[in-house]
Amino acid sequence: MTVLVTGGAGYIGSHTVLALAEAGEDVVVIDDLSTGFSAYLPEGVPLFIGDAGDENLLEGVIAQHNIESIIHFAGSVVVPESMRDPLGYYRNNFMTARNLLNVAVKRGISRFIFSSTAAVYGNPDQVPVPEHAPTRPLSPYGSSKLMTEIMLHDVAAAYGMQYVTLRYFNVAGADPQARIGLATVGATHLLKIAVEAATGQRAKIDVFGTDYPTQDGSCIRDFIHVTDLSQAHRSALAYLRNGGASTTLNCGYGRGYSVLETIDAVRRVSGRSFAVQYAPRRPGDIMTMVADTSRIRGLLDWKPQYDDLETIAAHALAWEDKLFRERHGELRHAVSA
Repeated sequence: MTVLVTGGAGYIGSHTVLALAEAGEDVVVIDDLSTGFSAYLPEGVPLFIGDAGDENLLEGVIAQHNIESIIHFAGSVVVPESMRDPLGYYRNNFMTARNLLNVAVKRGISRFIFSSTAAVYGNPDQVPVPEHAPTRPLSPYGSSKLMTEIMLHDVAAAYGMQYVTLRYFNVAGADPQARIGLATVGATHLLKIAVEAATGQRAKIDVFGTDYPTQDGSCIRDFIHVTDLSQAHRSALAYLRNGGASTTLNCGYGRGYSVLETIDAVRRVSGRSFAVQYAPRRPGDIMTMVADTSRIRGLLDWKPQYDDLETIAAHALAWEDKLFRERHGELRHAVSA
């Protein structure tokens, strides 16, 4: 029983592939390496470099490896970028998923796990936000994910597919052993930017909006450790294999931290100070987003191991220190050569 992971060389994808491989699963990855890294895949995991929406590539990989389940990560994830390039986001997120589902239906694949986002909720009416809350995305990123959720629901109903849609809240941290982490240059994740500032790779960190009606004026986010999220995918796969009904699940911890609290946590963990610059609100940003996690905790065999902001920050910092040393060493070697 082989699992196809699209976008499996990316940040969340690579952590999930590692979790699957360590659990003894046979895994195959398709990734175009636009934001992923082949070196972050476990030894022996086949990688096919290409577009996850390329139906010819998909047909060949699925036939060659006898794929029985799909975990779909591949897509674009930056809210401000989606505001500038909505058509690119509808192509990368919606159309890629459409082609992938088309091949999955033709090949009789009956289990599908989809990487979605809390951005589908927009500014929620209640916090913590439950899965049945109204969906009113504020960005093409959120809209493209919501459109894919709707399509997946309809495809599953028509063709007998079972699925789990996982709506991620704010994913952060890195592998606790610092084997892999977020390495994309120019990443926009708050924790990533903060640890880059703490390691001297950024002169400052920008805080967009300090006039929100929150305790300190900055946005509030529910952070989930990437390793806990990868285990949620493993649990979702086990749930489907055991005959679980199609469902949509929030992936978070159910507690919120403000942007300024998050920055302070990185300062405490690192013991380093860095500049913070305040900037106006950005279009598409959501004020407060905290998950109601009662459904995922009730349905899946999933118990978070790293539900602590300072632990998440410490793992992110350890990875960033390692990444910085590696890149600095490579640069020094290139100059001396």
